[in-house]
Formats: sequence, structure tokens, C-alpha cells
Amino acid sequence: MAAKYVISKTTNGKFHFVLKAGNGEVILSSQTYADLTGATRGIASVKENGPQDERFQRLSSARGEPYFNLLAANGQVIGKSEMYSSERARDNGIESVRRNAAGAAVDDRSQDAPAR
Repeated sequence: MAAKYVISKTTNGKFHFVLKAGNGEVILSSQTYADLTGATRGIASVKENGPQDERFQRLSSARGEPYFNLLAANGQVIGKSEMYSSERARDNGIESVRRNAAGAAVDDRSQDAPAR
């Protein structure tokens, strides 16, 4: 299975997308958007910025769990990762986004039942 963006509609009528790696694991989650156009533009921004290592913030939570944010050229966060067990696992997640962001297909499931 190839990497893909999956767009869904939330229970409050907003839109959200995730980038899934080829193994089906979510490697990046977006903010919520007011409409489908916003989510589509967010995906375009991930495709543009995801391959660029300098667009990633390597961070740790208050509990010391490594994670990352992907930033647009203007510094706005366009995607976040899960919490990882180690910095190495986080860095592997970043590499997966870098490899997959530009070429991933879009699977629009926003007309399906809302995600919970």
C-alpha cells in the first residue's frame, strides 16, 4: 500500500486530514479546517514543505516524549506527529514524512460518516 492523505469530516462539521505511511500508520495529523478547500490547501502545503528538513521542529512534550511539528514557510504549524518513545523513533517519523509527503495520493472520505 502506498502512502496517502485521508481527509475526513469531524462531528462538528469541520475537516481534518492525516498522512498515512504505506503500512497504514498515521505519520502526520493536521489541524481542523472550516471547509474542504482549507484541508486541500493544507495538503498542498504539506506536499510542498514536507520534503524540506528545515521545516520540521523536533520537540519534546512536558513528559519528555519526543514529537515533531511540520511548519509552512510562514512558520505556521501545518501538521503534528504522535508522541514517540524515543528521539530515534521521532526522527524515523520525520524521514517517513519527508519521503512520502510529495507523492502521496489523496483519499477524500469527508462524505463518509464523521470521525469521532
